[in-house]
Amino acid sequence: MNLTSIGVPPGQRHARKRVGRGMGSGHGKTSARGHKGQMSRSGTRIKRGFEGGQMPLQRRLPKRGFHNIFAKRFAIINLKRIAELGEAAISPELLVKRGVIKDLQAGLKVLGEGDLKTPVNVAAHSFSQSAREKILKAGGTVEVLAE
Repeated sequence: MNLTSIGVPPGQRHARKRVGRGMGSGHGKTSARGHKGQMSRSGTRIKRGFEGGQMPLQRRLPKRGFHNIFAKRFAIINLKRIAELGEAAISPELLVKRGVIKDLQAGLKVLGEGDLKTPVNVAAHSFSQSAREKILKAGGTVEVLAE
């Protein structure tokens, strides 16, 4: 069996609706647009989010604080997770390959939650101060990658 032998289920494909072809077609006169109103006219275009004059949802919801659209979002990993992996060298590529992080985004940032018992060489784009201190205290090395 291959994909070319699979048929289309009944009712999957429909004939195109041919409007404005006379009263007997069922789609004559108003061409299935109804009487009057905005969508019955030609050349209508309604902007995304327009709710017919009602206050749109994006304006009804409260907004708080400052949202920096240029902020860099890092994929993060804690030291306790690095300790669980049991690797001698940690890099962003290894973590993606292992499935520890799904998407690198702007880079990898190592945070200091947890402790290291063995020395680990860690390469990442950014480190928190506590993570850097704990890695060096355990005898490992810290390598900052270019973004």
